[in-house]
Amino acid sequence: MTTDQQLPGTSAAGSLVAPGVEELELRMSSEADVEWIGRLRHEVYARELGQHAPNDAGLLTDDLDGSNVYIVAVHHGRPAGFISVTPPWAGRFSIDRHLRRDEHPALCEDGLFEIRILAVDPGLRGGMIGRLLMYAALRWVAGHGGRGIVALGRVELLPMYLELGLASTGTAVRSGAAGFQLLTGDVAELTDRTLRRHGTLLRELAQTVRWGLEVPFLPGDEMCAHGGASVEALGRGFDTLDASGEVVPADVLDAWFPPAPAAVAALTRGLDWIARTSPPVRADGLVEEIARRRGLPESALAVGAGSSDLIFRAFRGWLDASSRVLLIDPSYGEYAHVVERVIGCRADRFPLHRAEGWRIDPERLARVLRKRYDLVVIVNPNNPTGVHADAARLRRVMEDAPAGTRFWIDETYAGYVGAGQTLEPYAAEAGNAVVCTSLSKMYALSGLRAAYLTAPAPIAAELRRWTPPWAVSLPAQIAAVNALRDPAYYASRWAQTAVLRAELAAALAEVDENLSVSESVANFVLLTLPGGGLTASRLVERCRRRGVFLRDLSPMSPAFEGRTVRIAVRDAAANARVAVTVAEALRAPLGMA
Repeated sequence: MTTDQQLPGTSAAGSLVAPGVEELELRMSSEADVEWIGRLRHEVYARELGQHAPNDAGLLTDDLDGSNVYIVAVHHGRPAGFISVTPPWAGRFSIDRHLRRDEHPALCEDGLFEIRILAVDPGLRGGMIGRLLMYAALRWVAGHGGRGIVALGRVELLPMYLELGLASTGTAVRSGAAGFQLLTGDVAELTDRTLRRHGTLLRELAQTVRWGLEVPFLPGDEMCAHGGASVEALGRGFDTLDASGEVVPADVLDAWFPPAPAAVAALTRGLDWIARTSPPVRADGLVEEIARRRGLPESALAVGAGSSDLIFRAFRGWLDASSRVLLIDPSYGEYAHVVERVIGCRADRFPLHRAEGWRIDPERLARVLRKRYDLVVIVNPNNPTGVHADAARLRRVMEDAPAGTRFWIDETYAGYVGAGQTLEPYAAEAGNAVVCTSLSKMYALSGLRAAYLTAPAPIAAELRRWTPPWAVSLPAQIAAVNALRDPAYYASRWAQTAVLRAELAAALAEVDENLSVSESVANFVLLTLPGGGLTASRLVERCRRRGVFLRDLSPMSPAFEGRTVRIAVRDAAANARVAVTVAEALRAPLGMA
């Protein structure tokens, strides 16, 4: 990489001075940018640095251009510079020409992206353009599930790269007349460092720089990103809830059907009393109902205000910075957030692959477990891939795992699979497993928040000691008890969900033969766009403008390649609207929102 030859200065207050950002635009490259990018590459890397031999055409290209993503800077309407990113789904990096990955552990990490080329017009160096291009690349990588970056940085500019937060591995590379060092960086750490040091400036620049990337200019807060933008669009003050029927909330996996009639009646009938009355402290009635309906001992149960409540309490009690955790990738993002961002411990990934149908290979998982982990997290059925792993095969993997390995099995959507596929009985007796079961999604109680976990009695007792009083609200306890008492109602609704899911998948498949549509076993489908066209982010944006909310899966994992959206099953009318809206969004010209 190369960049500005002179670093921006700092003011007395310590914030960066930002010269040269007036009328600056950062955007993804277009076909019209190809020639000037090639000419600037030739000027910098051939004539200036001597890394390549000059050529008569004055253009520099290579065989990775079809895989690279280019972010360009335009200053006062004229090209000012660019940076390129090679995503992991390209299949290879430029670095592979110089180094063997198996000899450099930093090159073998999952979720790794290469920042390859950074060039700024010689007449515009000394300002913020180079750094903003680096920042833009970091944001793009984060928006596509990247966890690490790797780059070859010019030796002369090594102090600047280190100041930005990149770390040198000490590996030197020579390319033509130019010398480089292998640099690496953790995306989350680089983002945190940038915000700590330059957050004030970035917030100012957010009002000045025209931002054309598919990810926000500024990162979100420290919370895990979830669906639910459809609800947030109704306003924070809850004074526009009547407008909820105007949007299709297919971005979040809430049930499309109402709770059991008895649950609704119990809440409606005593709402004024319920609202002003404190709930039972330990939700004993709910625990008794769960034990009765599931055939489990009460001593093996602990309840919480939704699965996230249980995840936060359990993981913070079990793990510390020295713990080793294995996460399925892709999977529910709350787990990576809690493990890495809240607790700050190491998390390895067990990658799933689209070509293998996103399935967990039990034999491969068993081999990976030999590395010995403190906690292994498996969501089954998995969200967002929608694939279910056979419970008996998972049980054999757990039984054969090294001593000291604890498994957390999330069965939020297990009701859609059918009887005999829960590991709750195993968790109640074995010493190495905990099963977390949400009542929110399957029982149409997402707004009330109720969940429970099944574990050996000592572990369940431990969780109960960590539970504050009145953790589960009175409305949630009343609704959950009544919902559990009506299994026939929910069985019929889950069966109807499967019919609606198949109809939605068929309607989406008819929109365009180039789309890939796959049904989950739960209440959603995945839609994958062909490469080289509209991205998942743009599709979501276009549909949102039409009142239909879908979930872009790009930030969850690079395995989705920025091309896959998750669409929750709604009722028949809403599903039809989703299909029509997707068709309209795909027909619009690429340059339009």
